[in-house]
Amino acid sequence: QVQLVESGGGLVQPGGSLRLSCAASGSIVSDYTMAWYRQAPGKSRELVAVATTGGSTNYADSVKGRFTISRDNAKNTAYLQMNSLKFEDTAVYYCNAARLWLGLPYNYWGQGTQVTVSS
Repeated sequence: QVQLVESGGGLVQPGGSLRLSCAASGSIVSDYTMAWYRQAPGKSRELVAVATTGGSTNYADSVKGRFTISRDNAKNTAYLQMNSLKFEDTAVYYCNAARLWLGLPYNYWGQGTQVTVSS
């Protein structure tokens, strides 16, 4: 069973930075599309950033230029570097690993890590 464990969340002031990590059990980071989602109180979960196995990345408009997704296949870990944080970035951030293999979808989630932006 694949497990994803997020870390790195916390309390940060507006304009500050955090780096989230997503450690995966097994060698899945290299074979899966890795993504970060977030869910703020009272809102639905939204896609923040995605990194494909081919190396391409994509971001929500709200975080473009501020957040960077990356992956270290050797460490089986994905990262989300968050700079210039805003109040509206406050949410629980979830790591996701997904792929389609032999026609079957494989989709895994971490437990989430809280990010709070507050002065």
